[in-house]
Amino acid sequence: MPLDTVVTVQEARGWSSITRRGGVRTLTVQAKVDGRIGNADSITARLADGFLPDLAVRVPGLTFEVAGQAANSAETMGSILRGFLIGIVDVYLILSFQFRSYVEPVIVMLTIPLAFLGVVWGHVLMGCNISMPSLVGAASLAGIVVNNAILLVEVIRARIEDGLAVVQAAGEAVRSRFRPIFVSVTTTILGMAPLLAETSTQAQTLKPLVIAVVFGLLTSTVLVLMVLPALYSILADVGLSRTVTSDASPSSNRAV
Repeated sequence: MPLDTVVTVQEARGWSSITRRGGVRTLTVQAKVDGRIGNADSITARLADGFLPDLAVRVPGLTFEVAGQAANSAETMGSILRGFLIGIVDVYLILSFQFRSYVEPVIVMLTIPLAFLGVVWGHVLMGCNISMPSLVGAASLAGIVVNNAILLVEVIRARIEDGLAVVQAAGEAVRSRFRPIFVSVTTTILGMAPLLAETSTQAQTLKPLVIAVVFGLLTSTVLVLMVLPALYSILADVGLSRTVTSDASPSSNRAV
């Protein structure tokens, strides 16, 4: 398409100099993207995957490098992923000591991918592109959404120790913890809801982070109340989760 249909062209006098890098003459192309309309990371990714390689093939000796904000975003993303993996390992170690099990922490940590489903669908519903603040919010969910799952697993274990079957214990845990979980999640979402309705330019930077946290927390909570008890019961059926049968039998004998 013609260039003037997508950009505003303004000619101006530049510096009379030739920039070289490693003895090779270079040319820097810069652009500012309106975040309310386009996604800079998506644009540079499409350029690096399609247009620029084709241009380098057509022009002998031409090489390209994506730098600036895109390079900084890639570096930040790598740092976030490393920190996220370290946090996941730390959460697993703490939960394994708490539960004295290697399987039940995995059940709790399955709430994290459930939260990521909410992050994706939240951006789709709000018509917002996934950006760096979205990834920061998604990484923050790893330490938020596990709280309700930990409480739910603790109640299931307590009900099993009282002598209930695993399926009954899971149902009792959901019924007993539904109101506290609902209240805590609702207050968090309502507290961040005003930022979702904010239309100012300054708020657009934080809006993807808020979308990730709100929709991730909402989705993970709804799915945890249904998926986690069912998964706990399935693992108990195959003998992978701790049913505490041996701990409950002495107390039942004493009661008799």
